[in-house]
Amino acid sequence: MTDTLPPCPACSSEYTYEVGGLLTCPECAHEWTLEAESGAADDGVIRDAVGNVLADGDTVTVIKSLKVKGSPTGIKAGTKVRNIRLVQGVGDHDIDCKVDGIGAMQLKSSVVKKV
Repeated sequence: MTDTLPPCPACSSEYTYEVGGLLTCPECAHEWTLEAESGAADDGVIRDAVGNVLADGDTVTVIKSLKVKGSPTGIKAGTKVRNIRLVQGVGDHDIDCKVDGIGAMQLKSSVVKKV
């Protein structure tokens, strides 16, 4: 491999690897995008896992299965979420939405892809 991946911004581990469009740290389980690492995501625009700009009312697809407290099944990869609302400053969760079968919740933009 000729190009190296950047170290984890959370714990500085050098053992990062790429899964889909996300960089993942095996030591602290932190996930981020390469755009976030380069500072391109700091322009106030919220982007999905592959770099598409998100807006209120968009439809997105969850790109990896997510565990949900209180739900035996969670959210499976490929689940479509319609009519999202973007929010700022709620931890690292920046999407407000309603997921069919689960209800109202917040998601990270790094685990969705714009349809």
